[in-house]
Amino acid sequence: MTPLRIVPALVLTASAIWPRAACAADDTLVMGVFPRLNAVETTTRYAPLASYLGKQLDREVRLVTSKDFESFWQGVMERRYDIVQYNQYHYIRSAKDYRVIAHNKEFGKSTVAGVLYVRKDSGITQLTQLRGRTVLFGGGEDAMISYIAPVYLILQAGLRKDEFKSQFAVNPINSVIGVYRKQADAAGSGDGAIEQPLLKNAINTDDLTILAVSEKLLHLPWAVKRTMPAKMRDSIQSALVNLGNSEAGQKILKSAVMTGIGKAEDKDYDPHRRMVRAVMGSAEPALR
Repeated sequence: MTPLRIVPALVLTASAIWPRAACAADDTLVMGVFPRLNAVETTTRYAPLASYLGKQLDREVRLVTSKDFESFWQGVMERRYDIVQYNQYHYIRSAKDYRVIAHNKEFGKSTVAGVLYVRKDSGITQLTQLRGRTVLFGGGEDAMISYIAPVYLILQAGLRKDEFKSQFAVNPINSVIGVYRKQADAAGSGDGAIEQPLLKNAINTDDLTILAVSEKLLHLPWAVKRTMPAKMRDSIQSALVNLGNSEAGQKILKSAVMTGIGKAEDKDYDPHRRMVRAVMGSAEPALR
């Protein structure tokens, strides 16, 4: 396990508790990353990026990790982050306070899609066959790709939310494993999940098949506070987007398990809003 390190232009704060020192002071910028990974792994992946931004902006950038989604979202609601990476649903919920500037590129792709997986021997070949059956979603109801997008597919097929049973796994990989082990009839996850080495090492993925796949959606967003001066916002966007143009930047991207970062603007997330409205009844429902 990689130990925590303090590097130039970076102070690491892992917390659900926010001491005064964890809030931005003077010209310090606080960077938050949503906890799809544990705090140690998040630090390992994103500390080099925070250090790079600090050097580019000539000011301290403080990476703050959270122990869980609840504490992370509390930080978003209280506008504790100056720079934040989170999922698409998080951005939609916080767009009044944050402005999107960029998006992840992972495994060479700028987009990601929601997918419903089933066992090949399940006999399920149509979405309507999920009526009365159990669907195991990766994450919670705020998971854009592994819950909202797959549920949208089911609703588009004519089913109501009360016509199938929803259960939740810790993450998208576990939801697929659960279906493989016949703990549910279908799994809500992301495209490419079935190709993940972690999954291939755990199960025989040849026994699974895709029941339905959503339209491609722009990947995870990077956003900054709307109160941030335009010049600084543009500098952060430029620094992120240009990472792939240098050998040092490519190493930073590799550390974060990204293949690049592209520009993004609010309208890019309108397709996500359409799905959220259909599934939640509003583009801005309250997160748990």
